[in-house]
Amino acid sequence: MWKFLLICTLVVAARAEVGEEEDVLVLKKSNFDEALQTHPNILVEFYAPWCGHCKALGPEFAKAAGVLKAEGSAVRLGKVDATEETELAQEYGVRGYPTIKYFKGGEKASPKEYSAGRQADDIVAWLKKRTGPAVVTLTTVSEAEALIADNEVAVIGFFKDADSAGAKDYEKAAETTDDIPFAVTSDDAIFSKFEVSKDGVVLFKKFDEGRNTFDGELTKENLLAFVKTNQLPLVIEFTEQTAPKIFGGEIKSHILMFLPKTASDFQDKMDQFKKAAEGFKGQILYIFIDSDVDDNQRILEFFGLKKEECPAIRLITLEDEMTKYKPQSDAITSEAIISFCKQFIDGKLKPHLMSQDIPGDWDKNPVKILVGKNFEEIAFNPSKNVFVEFYAPWCGHCKQLTPIWEKLGEKFVDSADIIVAKMDSTANEIDSVKVHSFPTLKFFPAGEDRTVIDYNGERTLEGFTKFLESGGKDGGAPAGDDDDDEDLDPEDLDGVDEGQGTDSDGEGDEHDEL
Repeated sequence: MWKFLLICTLVVAARAEVGEEEDVLVLKKSNFDEALQTHPNILVEFYAPWCGHCKALGPEFAKAAGVLKAEGSAVRLGKVDATEETELAQEYGVRGYPTIKYFKGGEKASPKEYSAGRQADDIVAWLKKRTGPAVVTLTTVSEAEALIADNEVAVIGFFKDADSAGAKDYEKAAETTDDIPFAVTSDDAIFSKFEVSKDGVVLFKKFDEGRNTFDGELTKENLLAFVKTNQLPLVIEFTEQTAPKIFGGEIKSHILMFLPKTASDFQDKMDQFKKAAEGFKGQILYIFIDSDVDDNQRILEFFGLKKEECPAIRLITLEDEMTKYKPQSDAITSEAIISFCKQFIDGKLKPHLMSQDIPGDWDKNPVKILVGKNFEEIAFNPSKNVFVEFYAPWCGHCKQLTPIWEKLGEKFVDSADIIVAKMDSTANEIDSVKVHSFPTLKFFPAGEDRTVIDYNGERTLEGFTKFLESGGKDGGAPAGDDDDDEDLDPEDLDGVDEGQGTDSDGEGDEHDEL
């Protein structure tokens, strides 16, 4: 596919980037219904002009549109400025940017969510799977070679009998895989060319081993597991384009190496990291992050790292609660990394919780400053009622709340049993409190039972005052009942745009995601 994209780029070079953009339909409320009738199969991106993810997707989206048009495909790509076309955005449940939906057969109701990567070949492959057969039949060696050459990853089923049970399960697996082309063949010449002697499945890829042969019982579930395990490189770089593959995959344990590409020993460390990855395929995803890239600084911050502290290794699990781990040794060798991962697999690692040092003037101002090292002592003081704002320095909603929170602190500064406090949750983590969005407001009433109450009332001085004076009853809810909060989205760690008066999840939300 990359070869074909290159050819298309050369062919349409004279049209320049403006021409590529013209291949993407500009949709509004006024022409949306007409576009669905004129182009029954259309992939629509709902975007915000200020969104960093949308800006990164734009060129790839345009390339995909150009490729499909050059091939004579009837499938079109369109885009909607969701900040202007708010009715359309609301109608289709747009809450984050970009949101991409596929409309098939001119039907407006229940469009399919786009679920693949954000590179042009991912988009094209996904659409071809949606509009064509799930499995393409190969009858010549040249067809097989072209499939492999044109795609980063491709799967071929070698079956002499297309009606066999294995072939049927193979087709079922293909139908549920959107981002990789599947083909099937019974041709003797293709069997011979690729040295396949019996029925089976081979995954071809342009990295690492080059190909993987399925070994096991041919079932849909086993085939899907085989593809998921082998479709990504042993080490994958985190970028805007690879993020959906990283976070949308089955592997929820990720080890990250933060390293500048400009480092003199970059290749040596990458080789060590890759060697360590070989033994944890399918268990832990190995991810490289260029610590010099500006867009990655939010991720470094999330892990409590600074550029000058790199290279560094961290491990994170993306289950219901994200948990971070830090190796005891700073050495980046295959032996050290393998040992670290084995300890993680065996459950022998303790989570790594970040904390700033306790400021000397932490209790000087009406709003007290909490960090990881003094949180337990202050928040769970049995003789105090403590109201805490968990914030992020970059969060727009937190900045809007600051003057109100400071007035609240001043109002209760002379109280004998009420403390108003704040904690920077990008630099401090607490095992007993999980923060999913910003700002998060929690109340720790006096007593020995370590009760935690979420504040769900109005974010006004009056609302906060009533809450505190009622002992956490007016506007409160048991911790964990904040169903209106947005779940933390790792993919958006580097994507919160400042100064917009809204967050990356859409207008009107009262939380910024981490």
